Amino acid sequence: MTQFWLAFGFGLVTASVLAIAAVGLSLQFGITNYINFAYGDFMALGAFITYYFNAEAFHINVWVAMIFGTLAVGVFGVLINRFLLSPFVRRFNKSFYVLIVTFGLSLIMLNTIYSIWGTNVRVYNLKIEVYKHVGPFLLNKYQIVVMVIAVVLMTGVALMVKTTRLGKSMRAMSDNTTLAMTSGIDTKRITTITWFLSGSMAGLAGTVLAITESNLTPASGELFLFVIFAAVIVGGVGSIYGAMGGALLIGLATEITAAYWNPAYKLDVAFLFLIATLLFRPNGLLSRPGKA
Repeated sequence: MTQFWLAFGFGLVTASVLAIAAVGLSLQFGITNYINFAYGDFMALGAFITYYFNAEAFHINVWVAMIFGTLAVGVFGVLINRFLLSPFVRRFNKSFYVLIVTFGLSLIMLNTIYSIWGTNVRVYNLKIEVYKHVGPFLLNKYQIVVMVIAVVLMTGVALMVKTTRLGKSMRAMSDNTTLAMTSGIDTKRITTITWFLSGSMAGLAGTVLAITESNLTPASGELFLFVIFAAVIVGGVGSIYGAMGGALLIGLATEITAAYWNPAYKLDVAFLFLIATLLFRPNGLLSRPGKA
């Protein structure tokens, strides 16, 4: 039973990182109606910008450096949408063409990060923290901080979507973009804000992923992207609450199974959940069509 609770604690940490990334991806999909396959590289970019401020140039505290990485990727997401993706959306009716563009963007970003930071594994400038018992769990300070960040952020996103004018506009666009436009909603402004939020959450997720895994490579985000897709699809594509629920389910499932089986196969568990969801509930476990 001790092994189970230890794995459960690690699962909550993984779910926290996964929730940040999955909600960011779901926000963007809910507004644009296409998947950004470069999202994992957005994560890596944010993580490396944080690394630059923390361990290369200014040697500032990692949590302060994380702010720079988060905001920088948010701005990057807005620019990518404005000057690269939006022209393709306006010119082509089918989202297939935009997906191809995001694939190409992923390759460009990955190779650019490789050219700047190389292939070596990097680590943040962090003090070594001992693991302590928190109830039945065994966690260090950084893992606890990551979980707190995730809970606060998820609460903030839920309140924004449900209670603010911005959130209501986003839900209206998720339902019907044309109707939202004719109702007086500035859809371009909402799309820009959504890309900033999605990019920022990608940058944040990439940084906390590197913190919890104690290493960073240019391919870290791409490797984690499959797990993000699993969480988003299991919860329901485009559903914010579905992304949260899917992240919790996938995070716990992968870490708990890793405690009893070969950890090398833990990502296969996410794949099995993905297949089962597509077969028996293709809309996702918590999805509500047309709702953010």
